[in-house]
Amino acid sequence: MKDELKSAERRNFLKLTGTGAFTAAMVAGGAGMLWSDEAVAQTAKEEQDRQAAAEHVMTIATAYVLGASRSYPIMQLDLKENIQNATNGKIYVKLAPGGQLGAGGALVQKVQGGTIQAAQHSLSNFAPFAPTVDLINMPYFCGSNQRFVNLVHSDAWQSDVHPKVEAKGFKTLFYVVIDPRVVAVRKGGAGAVITPSDLSGVKFRVPGSKMLQQYYRMVGANPTPVAWGETPSAIKQGVADALDPSVGALFVFGFKDILSHVTFTQAVPDSQVFSCNLEWFESMPADIQEGIEFAAEITAQQNLAKVPSARNYAMAELRKSGVEFHSLSDDQLAEWQAAGGHQNSEWDSFKTELAGSMGAFDKLNEAASTMGRYYVHDA
Repeated sequence: MKDELKSAERRNFLKLTGTGAFTAAMVAGGAGMLWSDEAVAQTAKEEQDRQAAAEHVMTIATAYVLGASRSYPIMQLDLKENIQNATNGKIYVKLAPGGQLGAGGALVQKVQGGTIQAAQHSLSNFAPFAPTVDLINMPYFCGSNQRFVNLVHSDAWQSDVHPKVEAKGFKTLFYVVIDPRVVAVRKGGAGAVITPSDLSGVKFRVPGSKMLQQYYRMVGANPTPVAWGETPSAIKQGVADALDPSVGALFVFGFKDILSHVTFTQAVPDSQVFSCNLEWFESMPADIQEGIEFAAEITAQQNLAKVPSARNYAMAELRKSGVEFHSLSDDQLAEWQAAGGHQNSEWDSFKTELAGSMGAFDKLNEAASTMGRYYVHDA
């Protein structure tokens, strides 16, 4: 029976993609309907009808496959559905998931150049256009989910950051909360990490971020820059002993069989954003612009609600491979913050460089500390 289902799914997927109905194949697959010929035909017809009735086609590209939202709440199918409905069908959204059109910086460039209308990418990918954005990598500035949400929805952030991003040709649709980065240790590595002293001498895989490299140095690790694509083999081979993506990212990118311990230190967010080409957006009639903005707001709230269930799924799957999880008490978190947090003078040069002045940073820090209209669960 299982083989028959797989065969039907494969047949229906190939049938749809063979007729050029790739988005329909993605939608059917994301809804788990590829096994049913009837459901697939209905989905294909609905997608064809929607596209035929639409006045505009909006391509949205992501690095993630559609099913990823189960453990990594990127919400791309929801965004498609919401934009189509909130614009009364005037826009048909064509999804390009799973890195078909690239990932990260490549997608940022395509949105800026107008090759595609919108894309998902990490918030750090905006940093070259608005350096203030890189402040998200400042330890214990907006590491917890709630502080991150408070910050990006604040007047201070939107009045300081958004104009700089728009000056480079982007419109921010919505910020995607994934979860904070964690301390994840490889099997055969140092064991559970509870205090900064447990990281002493540990070869810690870091991306190119100078701030993350400095933070892990301050908490006692040995920062080891490794390109993301080479990270799984580096962890397996012991070139690096630990790494720091969110739990959802660790699961999605296949680290579950090579890790032993994961600790929630809540230092830095692992956050994403959906951006849109500003010129294209502004070329749309006012009602469509309003529809897109409302759809983005709806999807943002769906994302916040999805965070704990996505985390729990990823944790359950990682536990099956023997991974142990460690949540820290307030006193233990305070020890990490004391060792590497942004209140230390080592961070002052980053604050003035990225925020413009210590006063500007203090304003953003206050915004992160002030509860806004949105609540989100923290690990």
